[in-house]
Amino acid sequence: MLIFKIFFIQNLKFIIYNYLKKMEQEKLISELTFKAVRSSGPGGQNVNKVSSKVILFFDLGNTKALADDEKVTLLEKLSSKLTSENILILNCEQDRSQLKNKEIVIKKLLDLLKKGLFKPKARKPTRIPKSVIAKRLKDKTTTAVIKVNRKKPDLE
Repeated sequence: MLIFKIFFIQNLKFIIYNYLKKMEQEKLISELTFKAVRSSGPGGQNVNKVSSKVILFFDLGNTKALADDEKVTLLEKLSSKLTSENILILNCEQDRSQLKNKEIVIKKLLDLLKKGLFKPKARKPTRIPKSVIAKRLKDKTTTAVIKVNRKKPDLE
């Protein structure tokens, strides 16, 4: 019974965490602005009539979906992709459909933010085992003996 309760609590925490994550994504998506433009590429005569390219604008400096520390890290990591007003601009013209391009560019943005917020684990330095140190010292002494034996003997 205790194991079931622990499993249930952990499962519930996971569900709540995913729900909150989804809510943050929805809040983030609601802050995006889109612009549809005529696209180059495949589409034949349709290219000249339909605006299928989607340009996404995300104001990273004024977003309410991210915490202040998250904003600071993203501003540092994505500084090369931001305008002078801290606006992130992404575009997509992979598909003929404007809706699919919109989905693709949203996915690109979420992946970019996820990569920007990723913090790698700190490297824990390992100690050199004593056996390795002993082997190295033994090898040094054997090579030193070999080199000494190469010399001409002193006859004096």
